Amino acid sequence: MPQEIQKQKKLWEQNTVEPAISRYPERKDEFVTGSDKPVQRLYLPESLSAEDYLEKQGFPGLYPYTRGVQPTMYRGRLWTMRQYAGFGSAEESNQRYRFLMEQGQTGLSVAFDLPTQIGYDSDDPRSEGEVGKVGVAIDTLKDMEILFEGIPLDKISTSMTINAPAAILLAMYIAVAEKQGVGKDKLRGTIQNDILKEYVARGTYIFPPEPSMRLITDVFAYCSREIPQWNTISISGYHIREAGSDASQEVAFTLANGIAYVRAAIQAGLDVDEFAGRLSFFFNAHNDLLEEVAKFRAARRIWARIMKERFNAADPKSMMLRFHTQTGGSTLTAQQPDNNIVRVAIQALAAVLGGTQSLHTNSREEAMALPAEDSVRLALRTQQILAYESGVTATVDPLAGSYYLEALTDRIELEVWQYIDRIEALGGMVPSILKGYIQKQIQEAAFRTQKDIESGERVVVGINKFQMEEKKPQNLLRVDPAIRQVQIDQLSRIKGSRSASRVRESLEKLRQGAKQRDVNLLPLILDTVREYATLGEICQILREVFGEHKETIVL
Repeated sequence: MPQEIQKQKKLWEQNTVEPAISRYPERKDEFVTGSDKPVQRLYLPESLSAEDYLEKQGFPGLYPYTRGVQPTMYRGRLWTMRQYAGFGSAEESNQRYRFLMEQGQTGLSVAFDLPTQIGYDSDDPRSEGEVGKVGVAIDTLKDMEILFEGIPLDKISTSMTINAPAAILLAMYIAVAEKQGVGKDKLRGTIQNDILKEYVARGTYIFPPEPSMRLITDVFAYCSREIPQWNTISISGYHIREAGSDASQEVAFTLANGIAYVRAAIQAGLDVDEFAGRLSFFFNAHNDLLEEVAKFRAARRIWARIMKERFNAADPKSMMLRFHTQTGGSTLTAQQPDNNIVRVAIQALAAVLGGTQSLHTNSREEAMALPAEDSVRLALRTQQILAYESGVTATVDPLAGSYYLEALTDRIELEVWQYIDRIEALGGMVPSILKGYIQKQIQEAAFRTQKDIESGERVVVGINKFQMEEKKPQNLLRVDPAIRQVQIDQLSRIKGSRSASRVRESLEKLRQGAKQRDVNLLPLILDTVREYATLGEICQILREVFGEHKETIVL
């Protein structure tokens, strides 16, 4: 081993590892393989120039974080096992959360129904047929109170997948915590709050880019002061990959979105080290195990350099790319659904080998329906077996040094920089979206993949090879369409019991605040939800001031 690397290793152990272990002791005195052979904390190259190694890989917990954002990674603390869930009513979703927590889940992840995601109440005619279908229906603070009933918010970390109305759902969460007697400084979790990817990959936008960016930076500013442990955005590549991008595009477009958010926050007057440490990311995991591992490693290295070199971040936390991973929904098949169990296990392994901070594992029947309890349990058990039986948590970045893996990491990094440079030449991410560049890149990648599947060049087991006759699936979970009437009845009761005058007053204050660019809207939104104004009422006020986004059509 080169002498300089040996010297740096000793410094790393003294200055980085020992303080970390004093705070978070490793889970065992000794880690061993399945054959009872010892596993070192970290493996280093036997022959590589010290300069190259320290520049490109370095040590876990140190810049450029290629090998992980924590010095001991899973030897000290396992990733958060956060199963994405929510359907039907708040009562039903609360029951599912309790079930998952009983099975060993260590964090909540809330799925909202489509009307909630685009700012309509359950009684709106546009909500018909969609209430409670792909997530829980949230109309007022009452629904959020029910959703988290019996779940102490100072003891659990909660992730909420919500974007256009993210500020409103965060305000409702704060209000629930207040009713539980939990201070804002005790709240831990993440709100997705990533609108840019909605314009190119998912479609649940409401407002145009400029006011949407204002709402996002208002959340940054408010949380930096009031909710210091809250991750203010989850910059999401997951949906970009689901829309058809390849691995390099997923990283490139996600990090380009991150650049846009950082710039917007700085332009709004925030210091980069005031908010950047609470940025988080959300990636997909697909079936090419080593490419996915390399993708995560490359993403950390690129983001560290972006923050240090482009934005002059000084706080190491501002340079750390922390991320949640979800296994690839678009890789699941309705044919031979048990095959999905294997796909999910491979994808989850990639996320863990790549150093994820939290993980959701999809269930086997999700290509057909929302998962039943036994499938959700099996998906969670997949994570638990990886954590406690696979041995991959015993050392940091266990695949580092593989000639193939390092070549993949370098290749992805190069391709990502090329995309970022192209986006910058177009004026940044927002102009690139409005010009249709991002959408077209994703569409072309999706077309290439589908063409390869149809030609048989890309094998999908059970789809274009190894097919078999199958019986029609039985006992799939279906959301009762009567849930909409249940929500409408509850809305009617809430409106009849609240103070109409206080609701009007709070909404009018929000309207006036929205017209003034220098007003942070979070406190005003919080006042409206405390008065049980509905999600739809709040979004309508903002629609009237901000307008609605019209999609850029790309052919």
